[in-house]
Amino acid sequence: MNGTPRILNRILLGILGLKLLAIGVLLILLASVPAVGRWWQDWAAGVWSIWRDLFERTRFPGRSESWLWLVVVLALLLVVGVMVAWAAQQGRGRANLLVSEEDPGEVPGNVRIGSAVAEQALRAALADRHDLAGVSVATYEFRGEPALKIRIEPRQGVAPQRLAAEVSALVGALDVAIGKRTPVLIHIGAGARSRFGRAERVR
Repeated sequence: MNGTPRILNRILLGILGLKLLAIGVLLILLASVPAVGRWWQDWAAGVWSIWRDLFERTRFPGRSESWLWLVVVLALLLVVGVMVAWAAQQGRGRANLLVSEEDPGEVPGNVRIGSAVAEQALRAALADRHDLAGVSVATYEFRGEPALKIRIEPRQGVAPQRLAAEVSALVGALDVAIGKRTPVLIHIGAGARSRFGRAERVR
């Protein structure tokens, strides 16, 4: 429901993982294969010579500094900007308001109900249940409207159909309390606590 670019994140993580794997393999070869070590020394010396000549040819007139350092600084600033923009994309779509409507009563004004009201109410209603290993409630914007995402982790042996019906009843009671029907996504998953925790029968 949120705007996190999951596909892009997986691609970037895959590329980073391949690079780290290649670096690890190279380090192992450098430490264990003498021929690879000699090749690395020759290759690194050639690359360093090329870069040194390039910096010497790009000096400012009458000075020893190269203008390529400015290019390096600008490139680093660009990388930092891209990383900040990428980090800002994570978790987008969260909503702070569940209801924001104009009240045409005797005293006109706006009625606003924060998303924390619904989140805390649902978490409190599900907190003492022995058939649940974990509960999380969050509010997101879905097609321009606030919507609730309820993620529950039932213990082993708990019927998901009955659990979904009971959570839906709680959501219905919440809709009656706030006076507005809110779209809800109920996610029933099995986390580590559900798989390895002690199974308890519902009484």
